[in-house]
Amino acid sequence: MATDVRLKEQLPELTRRIVETYQDVPTIHYLGHCPLPNYDAIIAACEDLKEILYPGYRRRENLHLGNVTYHVGDLVDGLHDKLTKQIGRALRHSVSARQAAAAEGRKSSEVAAAAEHCVDEADFEALGQAKAVEFLERIPDVRRVLATDVQAAYDGDPAVRTLDEVIFCYPGLEAVTIHRLAHLLHRLGVPLIPRMMAEWAHSRTGIDIHPGATIGGHFFIDHGTGVVIGETCEIGSHVKLYQGVTLGALSFQTDGEGNLVRGTKRHPTIEDRVVVYANATVLGGATRVGHDSVIGSNVWLTRSIDPRTTVVLERPKLRMRGEMPAIESDYQI
Repeated sequence: MATDVRLKEQLPELTRRIVETYQDVPTIHYLGHCPLPNYDAIIAACEDLKEILYPGYRRRENLHLGNVTYHVGDLVDGLHDKLTKQIGRALRHSVSARQAAAAEGRKSSEVAAAAEHCVDEADFEALGQAKAVEFLERIPDVRRVLATDVQAAYDGDPAVRTLDEVIFCYPGLEAVTIHRLAHLLHRLGVPLIPRMMAEWAHSRTGIDIHPGATIGGHFFIDHGTGVVIGETCEIGSHVKLYQGVTLGALSFQTDGEGNLVRGTKRHPTIEDRVVVYANATVLGGATRVGHDSVIGSNVWLTRSIDPRTTVVLERPKLRMRGEMPAIESDYQI
């Protein structure tokens, strides 16, 4: 069946209508502004960083102590250039966005229009380079912490045969690896890029960790899918989470105008050596789970518990229906 040329003639009019919405709905386009951080460049940087953190497991084979210095040096040099540019863009965008918001608050169209253009007052590339170098300087420390995470997975899962299996196969380690890098950038005051990294890891693993969350060493997420860890979570060392766990906010404070209050402690604190089983939900910034505690599956917890406490649901009844009369029995948790 041949294409109907008359239908294709409608496309210029459709294009005009789409472009009109860029004026009618200006909040979801980014036209006429300074360049944003490039998504593909950020993901490429993440892949380079993983190659440095876990050399020999991914792209480059036949590495040994005799040639790894050259390989890593080449990666570090490239990361310096990539991160300098992308962090500089993120910093410049942050300043431009703040100026535009301030101008909008003053209802000054002239100031708002000026704020839409690139901010030239500071050398953002130089700032980006300083933060990029500071970030790269911390990579040895990140590797040491990640080694404890790999060991925690091996120690916590009898299905694992080797440490190599954890590095090759475990989505929990993938998510935690990107989180530790994103959290470092977050602490350095780099805007936007840590969230881009976190959401990329989220899309790959099903594990959603906000880069603001603080997580101690020997951290293990088993299975992982559906885990959510909020921005202001504080997690100690030797903590183990199973799939479906949510460490979230109980409610959101608002100001007198009904706007969300930001920057407050909204998510729980999990102390050392805590285990949280599948689909448990722990909520609230004031909620503290004491060390050496266990939270059972499907528990909904909104208040603090003392150290060495076990929290489980009351035993439910299991009801089965079929051709025979219904049978009720205690369901073993």
